[in-house]
Amino acid sequence: MIPLSYFLLTAALLFSIGLAIVIIKRNAIVVLMGVELMLNAANLNLVAFSRFDPDLTGQFFSLFVIIVAAAEIVVALAIVLKVFQHFNTVHLDEVAEMKD
Repeated sequence: MIPLSYFLLTAALLFSIGLAIVIIKRNAIVVLMGVELMLNAANLNLVAFSRFDPDLTGQFFSLFVIIVAAAEIVVALAIVLKVFQHFNTVHLDEVAEMKD
């Protein structure tokens, strides 16, 4: 049986990588991938804690987070497509000024 600390260490590593991507990268699509990586780290924590608890509440919360993440990606990609149509770029530095 794998100890809980391994799951938590892996989730912390995934969250840290996702946070670094969000802070460092300037491409909007890559930033969205970093956010998804952070959400997956939270899901890993929920499922890991659920494994050591007889209730299935952690797995239900994880399923809810997956559904919310899918909806978030749909809305975010729609916004990125509109920004690309208007500015012809997806780099966040170039669209920082949203003036006409």
